[in-house]
Amino acid sequence: MSDPTDSNFINPDLSSAGSKPNSTSPEPIESIELPPPEDPIKEGQWLQARLHEWLDAEFLPEIINEHIAARASQVFVRQRMESENNLNALVLAILTEMQGYDFSKSFYSEFAVANAVGDLLLDSLGIERCCGNSDQA
Repeated sequence: MSDPTDSNFINPDLSSAGSKPNSTSPEPIESIELPPPEDPIKEGQWLQARLHEWLDAEFLPEIINEHIAARASQVFVRQRMESENNLNALVLAILTEMQGYDFSKSFYSEFAVANAVGDLLLDSLGIERCCGNSDQA
């Protein structure tokens, strides 16, 4: 195994990865926009219910799951009321704000919750999670 302090150790330049003429680099992920909210409160209620169901189904149903879903939904509603329609921005806002939440009594983390919200929103839009393909295309 190479030693990084050895002068012969090659440190790859990650910024040039995929820039070789013969390589096939993946296309950047397109931004996904949610339609403007007609009723952010109703959307939040939907998200809270679906996220609570998901949290209970993934591990064990616990009271803390209800609190986590309510908090994530609050952040989502506030962001939607502030005209945020970008899925990535919504997920990042939930991730950021959930970092202050005490997950010590839960199986989950802010990352799992934010990712679950993203998945639930993609499902609601009919977008396949693994590939970004729309069912409506």
